[in-house]
Amino acid sequence: MFNSINAKDLSFEELNTLIKRIRSFGENRISIKNVNGHSYIGAGLKGETRIFIEGTAGNELAAFMDGCEIRIFGNVQDAVGNSMNSGKIIVEGSSGDTLGCSMKGGKIFLKGDAGCRAGVNMQEYRGKVPCIIIGGKTGDFLGEYMSGGILVVLGLKRQGNIVGDFCGRGMHGGVIYVRGRVKPYSLAREVEVHELSQKDMDLLNPLLEEYGKDFNLSLNNLDCRDFTKIVPKFSKPCGSVYSHH
Repeated sequence: MFNSINAKDLSFEELNTLIKRIRSFGENRISIKNVNGHSYIGAGLKGETRIFIEGTAGNELAAFMDGCEIRIFGNVQDAVGNSMNSGKIIVEGSSGDTLGCSMKGGKIFLKGDAGCRAGVNMQEYRGKVPCIIIGGKTGDFLGEYMSGGILVVLGLKRQGNIVGDFCGRGMHGGVIYVRGRVKPYSLAREVEVHELSQKDMDLLNPLLEEYGKDFNLSLNNLDCRDFTKIVPKFSKPCGSVYSHH
């Protein structure tokens, strides 16, 4: 059964209560229309539920989500996938700031642009490796304080620099792949650029194939050799600013 919800006259509390009620009946496929900034949709959900959203989803979409899949036919606001453990978020539009903040597992595929601090404090947890792929460009502080995971920026319809300033500030784990060349002034001092190895290409290719399939895009023209790999110089780049007793 495909359950449909009209969110037009619902508060975000009423909408999320209704989603939980439908799931309590064992339904695992939900369509939500007329979403207009409703917050916390899918927050804390577990299992294999698939949610389809039409409109603009509000802050904290899928926060702490564990295993579900959410597809948004529109844009999303801030902190999508905050502390997400597993599952998948597919966004047909663009996002606000802090996309995937403190994300510990799962995947976020974004077709459009991301705001500032995408992937901030991403981390790997109990063998899970979170992944964010951004189809457009990003704002400043991409991958800030990142300690694990994979960030990919494609800039599919962009030319030149597709990341903002201070990319990788405080980064001490994980990896960022950016299509094309990144201007040196955009990089934080804690990171450095490496050439892609065969291992990197073996990691990227299936992710790009999955991304293209989800958005019905042909990415055959993308060559992994055209990507810039950004990694931290040190495992604890901020260690010198703390006092030790």
